[in-house]
Amino acid sequence: MTDQKERVVAVVRPLGESRAWPKSFAHRLGGPGPGTRDLVRVVRECVVRPPARSLKDVAALPFAPGPVPAAGPATVSVTWAGHASWVVRIGGLTVLTDPVWSRRIPATPPRVTPVGVPWADLPPVDAVVISHNHYDHLDAPTLKRLPRATELLVPAGLGAWCRRRGFSKVTELDWWEAAELSGVRFDFVPAHHWSRRSLADACRSLWGGWVLSDAAGRRVYFAGDTGYGSCFREIGRAHPGIDLALLPIGAYAPRRLLGAVHTDPEEAVRAFADLGARAMAPMHWATFLLSREAPLEPMTRLLAAWKAAGLPREALWDLPIGGSRVLAP
Repeated sequence: MTDQKERVVAVVRPLGESRAWPKSFAHRLGGPGPGTRDLVRVVRECVVRPPARSLKDVAALPFAPGPVPAAGPATVSVTWAGHASWVVRIGGLTVLTDPVWSRRIPATPPRVTPVGVPWADLPPVDAVVISHNHYDHLDAPTLKRLPRATELLVPAGLGAWCRRRGFSKVTELDWWEAAELSGVRFDFVPAHHWSRRSLADACRSLWGGWVLSDAAGRRVYFAGDTGYGSCFREIGRAHPGIDLALLPIGAYAPRRLLGAVHTDPEEAVRAFADLGARAMAPMHWATFLLSREAPLEPMTRLLAAWKAAGLPREALWDLPIGGSRVLAP
């Protein structure tokens, strides 16, 4: 396994490889993650939900579902289903990222916008990539709807969880490792985050993002969930010419709790610049009210930061939930 600060050429691993992992990945933390005492305190102080006066803005959240674009081997397209769930069509494959089609997840109010792509309208799913095991990114009821022969690509340490649920094609990767499926390459890259699904399993599995590349070298980077840090420059150097970066912009307040693990909109713009990507599509907002900021604030701040940085407006793909975009050849 590689350390977070090393810069190495990714090792390509075989699909479905059986591997042994350490009991903890806590040494990979980019900073201190929220502890149990922190979580109890913010719930008690009621600071993890937007102010009541801002909830009227939920009706203005962007929601415009449309059909998933038809795609062949030469097409790269993305459709935002909501939160960190995307339908990515690349190299003739249909790939889901962190699929959450459930109306609600544990310890969180129901989603405030519907899923942008009805399950019945999905093309056959060839593969799923998971960034980490938090409930808003790894949703057991959604995965249960998939055929058990679906290819799952997951962080190190998460394979056993998937196999216990009957999935037979599970590939676990460490940072700076890759796997290939039908001509599409899946690179697992670092993030500044953490993992936990219960009080007793913090950092038992890894966390990270994914770079998907087709045979023509077109690249889509899915950041998953991450705070701002040096990882973005490292990813940009390892994967030059990223065509599209799917970057989180929400769930950032209060900063004393979430600053180390969630980018705010201004940091997302810095991350985009660090990556050297050609376009950015924001995500991780407008779906679940996970934190203190008002529902519309992430996009308002992102647009202001984008303009202040002098970036071209056409490079910002601010899709509505359910919206799609096809990457130009």
